Amino acid sequence: MENHYTHVQMASDYIRQRLQAFKPTIGIILGTGLGNLIRDIDMIYEISYNEIPHFPVSTVESHKGRFVAGFLSGKPVLVMQGRFHYYEGYSMKQVTLPVRVMKMLGIETLVVSNASGSVNPTLEIGDLLLINDHINLHLENPLTGKNLDEMGPRFPDMSEPYSARLLQKAEAIAQKHAIRYQCGVYASLSGPNLETKAEYRMMHIIGADAVGMSTIPEVLVAVHCNMEVMAISVITDKGYPAEDVKKVSVEDVIAVAGEAEPKMTLIIKEVLEQL
Repeated sequence: MENHYTHVQMASDYIRQRLQAFKPTIGIILGTGLGNLIRDIDMIYEISYNEIPHFPVSTVESHKGRFVAGFLSGKPVLVMQGRFHYYEGYSMKQVTLPVRVMKMLGIETLVVSNASGSVNPTLEIGDLLLINDHINLHLENPLTGKNLDEMGPRFPDMSEPYSARLLQKAEAIAQKHAIRYQCGVYASLSGPNLETKAEYRMMHIIGADAVGMSTIPEVLVAVHCNMEVMAISVITDKGYPAEDVKKVSVEDVIAVAGEAEPKMTLIIKEVLEQL
């Protein structure tokens, strides 16, 4: 654990040196097929993950693998264009290291996006899920081991992992622009395989609205670090009821996410305007 904290410090020091006087206050993590928000950023700096000491490297083809720093909606942001997943072979501490680095750089608000499969029959492909709670089904928790007392408490409270304040703003924006959305519960598994019909049915039974392979580990660490969190999921396929389940490829997921991304981007940009 001491090595992990040292790695966080070394990565933070390198990025801080590269950012010079620029001090981001908002962090954004872009999920599968959702990297085009970068086009709306007044970019100042770009840092590839492979340049950063002790930083993982994204192995998923659709994830660019870089930090972009600049202004979005007039706010200084640090954006991860590409995240890390447990299924890539990384430990949960490696997966979530960027969140701790963001905190050490002074970021207090984290916005997370992902693509997911619906297990709520009223959520259609292309809809947005504004995440208000989650079900963690990963076998490894990034908070296990010796606690990083410098960054947060041993037993962080999870009664409101997703900020009600930010959720309310996102809802109002979605309604103003007539964007199809629901507020709901996101479940996360390790992957990389997509779920079976029986597993989709289980997700529905236990109270999830959508299921994916990311986000929750990063949110756990963000809450541990006392960040304010907002998360949005783009529904790219249907997992429930069974008769709606179709074979899905990664290319299908990326295509649907790309089509729905402008709606997600609009919400994020307008939420940031209000911060």
